[in-house]
Amino acid sequence: MTPAWIVYAWAPVLWQASAAPRLHLVHLGTRVLTFGDADCLCSGQTLWRDDSEEHAAGVAWDWIELPQGVVAMSDPLGMVTNLRLIDAHGDALSQTQVAVHLHPLVHALPWQREVKRALHKPS
Repeated sequence: MTPAWIVYAWAPVLWQASAAPRLHLVHLGTRVLTFGDADCLCSGQTLWRDDSEEHAAGVAWDWIELPQGVVAMSDPLGMVTNLRLIDAHGDALSQTQVAVHLHPLVHALPWQREVKRALHKPS
């Protein structure tokens, strides 16, 4: 699998913040960094890419397994992306503002199912 943080090396993609919901992200891969046991839960990274041929926009984040097989983002504001979201005036948004715009999009993805698949657990 491509390492999730490779997104930093991708060419920046300028995108209107209001158009963020139109991104169509597809799963590129999920990496399990630690396999859990009774005392240590699993964690890892997942990587998603816009499926447009016009640009290579990507979003990645860390995840952690919680008790009862629940998986959650390790840091909801810690997404890694090469998207440079801009407002209606053409000004770049801060990383926190970008995360706020991307969070609903990420929330709608079947990413937890993909993580559970990587963990070989039923979703």
